[in-house]
Parts: sequence; C-alpha cells; structure tokens
Amino acid sequence: MLFKIAWRNIWRSRTRSFVVIGSIIVGVWAVISLLSFSSGISSSYVNSTIQNELSHIQIHHPEFLNEREIGLDIEDSQAILTKVKKTPNVKAASQRTVSIGMVSSSKGARGVMIMGVDPEEEDQVTNLKSNIKEGNYFGSKKRNPILISKRMAEKLQVKMRQKVVLNFQDKNNDITAGAFRIAGIYSTGNNTFDEFRVYVRRSDMNRLMGEENLAHEIAIFLNEPRELEMTAGALKTISPNLAVQTYKEISPEINLFESQLQISAAIFMTIVMLALIFGIINTMLMAVLERYRELGMLMSIGMNKSRIFFMIVYETIMLGIIALPFGLAAGYVTVRWLNKKGIDLSAYGEGMQEFGFSQIVYPDLQSEYYLQLALAVVITAVLASLYPAWKAIKLKPVEAIRKI
Repeated sequence: MLFKIAWRNIWRSRTRSFVVIGSIIVGVWAVISLLSFSSGISSSYVNSTIQNELSHIQIHHPEFLNEREIGLDIEDSQAILTKVKKTPNVKAASQRTVSIGMVSSSKGARGVMIMGVDPEEEDQVTNLKSNIKEGNYFGSKKRNPILISKRMAEKLQVKMRQKVVLNFQDKNNDITAGAFRIAGIYSTGNNTFDEFRVYVRRSDMNRLMGEENLAHEIAIFLNEPRELEMTAGALKTISPNLAVQTYKEISPEINLFESQLQISAAIFMTIVMLALIFGIINTMLMAVLERYRELGMLMSIGMNKSRIFFMIVYETIMLGIIALPFGLAAGYVTVRWLNKKGIDLSAYGEGMQEFGFSQIVYPDLQSEYYLQLALAVVITAVLASLYPAWKAIKLKPVEAIRKI
C-alpha cells in the first residue's frame, strides 16, 4: 500500500520529479565519463610500459636490479628459458643481455642502457618491431646492427646506416668497444624511455663481452594478465635462487597508476553524490512542506509516524531507481562510442610524450564500477530521504490540519 501511495505522490508534481530524475541521470553519466577517461589514460600508460619496456614478469639475479653489474647474470639461462616457456599462461619469453654504457658519434656522446636481444623472441614480448619508424628491425644479416630512438638520433646528429660506437664493460670488467651501424630508428612515444636505451643483437653484444651464452634478464609476456601473481608464483618454483618480479614490483609507479582509478572513483562518486544529496534533500523537503496539511490529515486518521517516514523514503528511492538505468545506459553508450573513436589529445602530444602517455585516449570502464555506482546512487537516495522524512514525522497533526 505504501509503495502505491509513494508512486502516485512522486507524479503529483511531474516537473519537480523530472528535475530530480534528470539531475541523477546527469550525475551518473558524469561519474562514468570521468572514470572512463581516467581509466583510459591510466591504461594507456601502463600498457605502453608493459609492452615497450617491462613485459609482465622479469627474472634476474637477486642483486642485478640494484647493482647492474655484468657478473650478476643468470646461470644456465637457456635451460631456465625453456622451462619458463612451458609454464601455463606464459605466452612468450625472451633473454636479454643488459649493460650500462655509452654511445658516441662524431657529434657527441650519451650515456645509455644497452639491451642485447634475440630479435625473434623479443618481438613476442615487446612492441619494439612495430615502433620502428625508419629502417628495419634487425632485418639485415650484416654484423653489428643497432636500433636507436628518434630522440637519440637527434641528440647524436646521426641518420640511418651511419655508424656509432658503443663502450661498455665486458665479462672481466674491462672496457670494450664496438662499432655498430644504425639499422633502424624507433619511437615508443615515451621520450624519457627513448632517450636512454639502444638495442643490439644479443649475439653481437655477447661476443664483445667474451661469453656467448650471457644473459642478465628473462622478460615474460602473459596470455592472461589477471593471473599475474599466480603465474609469478609458479615461475618462482622453477628458479628459486633467482628474483622473479612482476612489473608492479619492478616499477612501483605502475602500481600507483593502476590503483589511481580506485581513488579517482571514490573521489568522483563522493563529490557527485554529495551534490545529489543536497539537491534531493531540497526537492523532497519542498514536497513535504507543500503536503504539510495532507500529512497532518493522514496522521490524524491513524497513519502512524513510521509509515509516514517510510512513505517519504520510498518516494526518494523510487526517484533514484527510475533515474539510475537511464544514467547507466547513457554513460555506457558514451564510453563505448568514445572507446571506438578515441579522444585525440595530440594538441598536448609533446608534453604527453615526455611521460609516456598516448596521444589518443580510449576511455573504458570495468563493469564493477557500474555496480559500485548503482549502489552509491541507492545509498545516496536513502540518505537524502532521511531529513525530509524526519521533518514530516515531527509535525503536529492539529497544527498541520489548520495550516493554510
């Protein structure tokens, strides 16, 4: 009975009810749009870092990431790599030889991280091949090809097929040098990353270092990233004496970006829901005051205060429930459309490239946030109804009936 009365009451003033419904729809749509945009930016950075630099999991000597010494390599790396590739959920894995050194040309020199890679395996764990802007991806069989970034080529004032010299330590900690010819120029869209990294064949680098099978790192790409921790645990059983680390452990700022969405969701929902609370309270309080005499009459003929209280609460909840599907639908359609089209931020491209953000953002939002938002709207409606309902039951029937 109360539901029926409450339903009829909200349509007695259609304009006021539609204003409340409209504000809830706009609020829900705004939260979904903001969260999806934030998620798109965060995902572009995280995915770019995983695909261009870290991969999902890496295996090293326990002290390698701290010391970066040549002698801190992975013993019997080829056998470990074979076992890693057979691990469930592992899509691809690649060995790398890593050294801090210097690249120089006739125009200058730069400190760099030299990555010795196996081209075919590396292509399975990173986007290096697809990031080549000039030249090719180790396509030539000539000796000592090197891939450098577009930004580094500008710094060194070099072009395709010109030679540069790499200086780094060998296995005996002596300085060795080798001349490399530029086979390709790449760009990942992250200037900070591009400026300090060059790629050579692992076989060429190991020959100069004096040990053919040297490897400091095994990079692993997964089929299902959601099983990251489980797969890392399985890999630790393969190599208990080595450090098996996920990208979150290697680069804590990535973990920060991933957790940022949850913080953003809480902030956006709180701000919008607070605004909705005050708007709904104001509207429902007006509705109560307009029906002051009517409510007094109901109380005088026997309707108890609890029923009056819940009638007002039901009215507010019904307004929220009516608006909620439309708000969620509007937000979902907007996110799907923007996800296909993308938001072009190329006007800010130069600044975004400094930090590795994509110039095209593809908004997206996980289904769990839609559920959280739906729950937040219902809770907001309940909270917003309490004060008007309390105000209604505080009136005195005799005074209310006489009120004009």
